[in-house]
Amino acid sequence: TMEPPLFLFDEPFGAVDEITRARLNEETLKLFERERFAGLFITHSISEAVFLSTRILVMSGRPGSVVGEFDVPFAYPRDPELRFDPAFAELCGQISHALRGAHS
Repeated sequence: TMEPPLFLFDEPFGAVDEITRARLNEETLKLFERERFAGLFITHSISEAVFLSTRILVMSGRPGSVVGEFDVPFAYPRDPELRFDPAFAELCGQISHALRGAHS
């Protein structure tokens, strides 16, 4: 069997509605936990990034460069209710602020 050292997910859920996207995020998280592989997940959704990640890099536009790094402090396994936690919302706000600064 092939066991790549890193999986690249380039906006895999960008074209689906929010409810389906949330369900797919939960299934992806289960897959991460079960298979224990490293992945680079590219998304424009801040809440998706926070829900799935252990670390988030914020990129600027052109020229593309890392302008922010955030460790995600939430333990695994992650419950879908995490999305309603004030600490989750606070981290999403910090990342949103970094994104606004990167694209202004």
